[in-house]
Amino acid sequence: MRSKNKKILIFSLFFLVFILAIFSSVNDSPTSDEPPHIVAGYSYLKFHDMRLNPEHPPLVKDLAALPLLFLKLNFPKSDFSWQQPDGPYWWHQFNLGGKFLYESGNDPDKILFFARLPMILLLIVCGFFIFRFAKEFFGEKVAILALFLFSFSPTLLAHGRFVTTDVGAAFGVVLATFYFLKALKEPSNKNIIFSGIALGISQLLKFSLILLVPFFFLLTLVWILVFKEWKNPLKVLISSLALWVLVVWIVYGLQIYNYPPERQLRDTKITLESFSGGPSSIRETCLFPKSIEKIKRCPAEIVILASNKPIIRPLAHYGLGLLMAFQRASGGHTTYFLGEVSAAGWKNYFPFVYLIKEPLAFHILWILVLCYFALKIKEPFWEKPIFRFKNFIKNHFVEFSMALWLLIYWATSIKSNLNIGVRHLLPVFPFSIILTAKGTIFWLESVKNKKLSCSVLAILLLWQAISVLKIYPHFLAYANEIVGGPEKVYLYTVNSNLDWGQDLKRLKKWVEKNKIEKIYLDYFGGGNPKYYLGQKYESWWGQRNPKELPKGSYLAVSATPLQGGKGLPGKGFDQPTGYYLWLENYKPIAKIGYSIFVYFIDK
Repeated sequence: MRSKNKKILIFSLFFLVFILAIFSSVNDSPTSDEPPHIVAGYSYLKFHDMRLNPEHPPLVKDLAALPLLFLKLNFPKSDFSWQQPDGPYWWHQFNLGGKFLYESGNDPDKILFFARLPMILLLIVCGFFIFRFAKEFFGEKVAILALFLFSFSPTLLAHGRFVTTDVGAAFGVVLATFYFLKALKEPSNKNIIFSGIALGISQLLKFSLILLVPFFFLLTLVWILVFKEWKNPLKVLISSLALWVLVVWIVYGLQIYNYPPERQLRDTKITLESFSGGPSSIRETCLFPKSIEKIKRCPAEIVILASNKPIIRPLAHYGLGLLMAFQRASGGHTTYFLGEVSAAGWKNYFPFVYLIKEPLAFHILWILVLCYFALKIKEPFWEKPIFRFKNFIKNHFVEFSMALWLLIYWATSIKSNLNIGVRHLLPVFPFSIILTAKGTIFWLESVKNKKLSCSVLAILLLWQAISVLKIYPHFLAYANEIVGGPEKVYLYTVNSNLDWGQDLKRLKKWVEKNKIEKIYLDYFGGGNPKYYLGQKYESWWGQRNPKELPKGSYLAVSATPLQGGKGLPGKGFDQPTGYYLWLENYKPIAKIGYSIFVYFIDK
């Protein structure tokens, strides 16, 4: 392919992603996490006070809020959820987010459009670094194929349009790893500085990327053992860690500049009150602990102690968010999966949702690549395994690094109880894509029958592109042929895999088109039904007696509460279930964007 044609193809793919993302998001109402993220980011930039939403780092929220500073917006500063006289509680951020969008005289659709625009640009930047990573280490052919696979990933397209931290996390992984590997290979001052800054940026995108720190430790150790060189790798690692702390300290310092130290101390104490056994002292938890629980409590006591100290309180606030993220991951989240409802999570959750939420053509492609590599192994793997493994790492350190990250993140995800969506796996997407592209190009260049192999690849790529484009604009609802596509995905999983509140505006259009005078709604998401439906809206919830519904009424139920009200209780789950089983006697008369089911109650 000519150089000019390559540039046109590359530009076309980036432009396609931008067009698909921006136009598919216009009619999406706010998802569950967007109002708190938007109002929090706006408060950080406007007031330099980070009392809201500390369980997520600030950078994505700052980017989303940046265009909002140029709009004339009203902020509910006198509201109880901003003042928080009794302390910070999780519902404050959701309540204030709703009031900022819908009850302060602002235009919520305008806010959403401008807040989502930087997220779409961040998605493009993520794609650019996937392309750059692949081109730097593996060449242009791999980079172009990786860019194609990125461009037609329904999960990236779905979540790259929303004000959430997940695509930011994917970007953080590829950014930090790219510069760390460059610094290991060529430890110049420039590369080391870039490595540290990139690591710091990654930690400002999502707290789960703290896993990059042990990942980089392991890479450094392996490099030392394999290449018999220790001075430069240690210099790269130590410098990167120091710059990470510096970057976090600077950014958090700006975010909490007007956050009173005494209030930060109070809020931190309240937030960490239940962390690992409850309040104690530094002496009992860190100096002379008498139990494992006391040792686990030690980080919380250190963060509390530092939270009102002038120089280190920015790092204390970062530490607070990190501890909240750990606590959330271990605590779980009530959700529906494969007919069950549980808060404890399932070990097969992430493998299953990854299997059904990415295109089947992509899965076939990486399986073909693995099979080809397996067939290329001529000697039994048990003969001289240490020598062969060491030799492989020496010749393929970048591939080894990506595979190691996939192993670490997958193992951590499977162990986690926080099973709320394939979006939590987005940090593995860049390297899964690059490794698949690298293996595919190696396969094409090594196989004898190139014409047949190229035809197979073309069919798979075309299949993936068509399957993704076909579901526009409902990328969030994408599911592959294994489960029967988006029409059937609700039977297996809900929440951000299908139903995140994005179809409320589409429900409004359906109600207006069908001249419905009143509709009962059990809604899951970040939108305000009263704002969109007005006097036609009547609140409903699953545990209400169905006899309260007048005959001839319309009932709309989001897929998340619907399936949660039909599923069986999982092991140890003691909350009410089965309250929507009575709807089995009715067939939906409409399905709004795959996520809201509308029933006509005629009995």
